[in-house]
Amino acid sequence: MNTAITAGLAPATPQDERAPFAFTIAYIGIGANLGDARANVLDALERLQRQPACTLMAASSLYRTAPIDSSGDDYINAVARIATTLDAEALLQALQAIEQAHGRERPYRNAPRTLDLDLLLYGDATINSPTLSVPHPRMTERAFVLVPLLELAPSIHIPGHGAAAQYAAGVADQGISPI
Repeated sequence: MNTAITAGLAPATPQDERAPFAFTIAYIGIGANLGDARANVLDALERLQRQPACTLMAASSLYRTAPIDSSGDDYINAVARIATTLDAEALLQALQAIEQAHGRERPYRNAPRTLDLDLLLYGDATINSPTLSVPHPRMTERAFVLVPLLELAPSIHIPGHGAAAQYAAGVADQGISPI
């Protein structure tokens, strides 16, 4: 398990001291564009806070973004930083259970959704399993991930990619606005 020390991710704020002793810092991308998208994103944050073995450490502002490689209404997006004692696969299952509680359907790739929770980063781990890829494979290409992530952790590094900030210019033309 990656602890804050072994993962090279010391607590980012004094509030992070609330985290369990043996934990991993993970970043979760949150988005929705069906139903009451704003309420769904806020509810996801509440559910992350209540999730056993997880502590919600911080959440970015909410952002409005146009769909990318998709259709439908604009998305409401955010990023959450959690401390967790769950392993990455168990965390993914917990995230998918939150999606299912919101009626998430996956009729096709990038379909509009009531709620989408993506495990962006899990400590300093690189994971490539049949069910999970961490760091999230397209996170450096998406303003709706990078802008809120950099709000929470301006100097964060993406394992295998380097500083997240170096990718910001490449997504500057993607429409994103705080709400």
